[in-house]
Amino acid sequence: MYPRPAHVSTRRQMSPALRNGNAFRIVIFYLLAMKLWDELLPLLRQMLGEEEYLTWIEPLRPSRLDGSILTLECQNKIVGNWVRDHLLRDIESVARSRFGPDFTIVLIEPQVREQTPSRKAAIPPSVPDARHAATRAALNPAFTFERFVIGPSNQFACAAAEAVADRPGHTYNPLFIYGDSGLGKTHLLHAIAHRLLNVNGTPPKVVYLTTEQFVNDLINRIRRKEMDTFRETFRAVDVLLLDDIQFIAGKERTQEEFFHTFNTLQGARRQVVFTSDSRPADIPGLEERLRSRFLQGLLADIQPPDLETRCAILREKARAIGWDLPEDVVMFIARRVQKNVRELEGCLNRTIAFAQLTNRPISVELVRSALAELLPQERANTPGDIIRFVAHHYGVRVSDLKGRSNRRSIALPRQVAMFLIREILGLSYPEIGKIFSKHHSTVIYAVDNINKTRQSNPDFDATLTSFQEHFSE
Repeated sequence: MYPRPAHVSTRRQMSPALRNGNAFRIVIFYLLAMKLWDELLPLLRQMLGEEEYLTWIEPLRPSRLDGSILTLECQNKIVGNWVRDHLLRDIESVARSRFGPDFTIVLIEPQVREQTPSRKAAIPPSVPDARHAATRAALNPAFTFERFVIGPSNQFACAAAEAVADRPGHTYNPLFIYGDSGLGKTHLLHAIAHRLLNVNGTPPKVVYLTTEQFVNDLINRIRRKEMDTFRETFRAVDVLLLDDIQFIAGKERTQEEFFHTFNTLQGARRQVVFTSDSRPADIPGLEERLRSRFLQGLLADIQPPDLETRCAILREKARAIGWDLPEDVVMFIARRVQKNVRELEGCLNRTIAFAQLTNRPISVELVRSALAELLPQERANTPGDIIRFVAHHYGVRVSDLKGRSNRRSIALPRQVAMFLIREILGLSYPEIGKIFSKHHSTVIYAVDNINKTRQSNPDFDATLTSFQEHFSE
């Protein structure tokens, strides 16, 4: 256990003149507060997760330390109230595990100059306005429509989200976006909020939060007998954006309250958007009346991105942080990480960090080193694996591909096999020629012919791409 800070021992080392100096004492206490807070931050980040940490913990600043009392300053009352209601107990628990059972956290708001009293200034912001302001603070500035990479797997969901953002309450209400984790559902929710909050004139009251936060807020309001406040918060907004609605399943009181909130908003033509990891029909423990209301609007699914979209995502995210990746690196990562955009971004960030720390240029070899623990093990493909795969696809025998026949039904698969061995395994033309008992000039012609055919025939190109993806899994 970390010893409790004893600023008394520090004072013993000061001269009487310095000990009486308030300015000096303030500096000492501030430095001690910063030291302890810096030790707590990694623990809080690990416990709360990145999103909640950046939204609510990052804005806090240590102010002073009085014995075992650490005072933190909030940037405004909205942050302060939220942290007190939802996170203070957790922060204090972490601090006590580190610094002792009597350690206490106190939150204060920054001092504001006194102004001439007025009726308007005396009225605190309403609860919905506070939640609306908290939504602004919670949004990721990078999650906009302009930064969302569109491909066949997400085009429909993105178009529906933009339609809702342009005409909330009039189009697709509710909008239900579903798909596996890490495919961009949260990005679209944030993008809707960004567009609505940046309209000309007075923006609508937008509330974005996770379903877990919604449930926790409900539990806290029930415990404090503040259900009227809870209802005022969520029934007076113009747009409600709820992430991971599947977590409402099995919670009867939450579903009851949400059912009435949803009816109120929809009856007033106010927009509701949900995300989920599965369709309403596939959420166990969801009340039928909620399930039917989710189905009243539009269901939009997001599928894992194809190879081209994954490459575009990597390029966009790299450019956003000032990097231009070599094309072979983009292709290598995109082929190995196939189902999750979040994993793509994680691999990109780790690659860039590894390049910076080792002072090496980004290359495929560097990526292999940087991502050795994250990427699946590369299969040790052989020329025989490729030849058997091609023969099976085209319905011919391996012996035919290695034989002398130049019939079209044999020549094209043979050229495809030569091309794939060259592209995937990197063998030289003479080495490939020996495998097929052909002169290396025949292999060169085959590879060139396949490249030309790919350029002129999109269907053939898609087939070859799928073959390459198969051997990169």
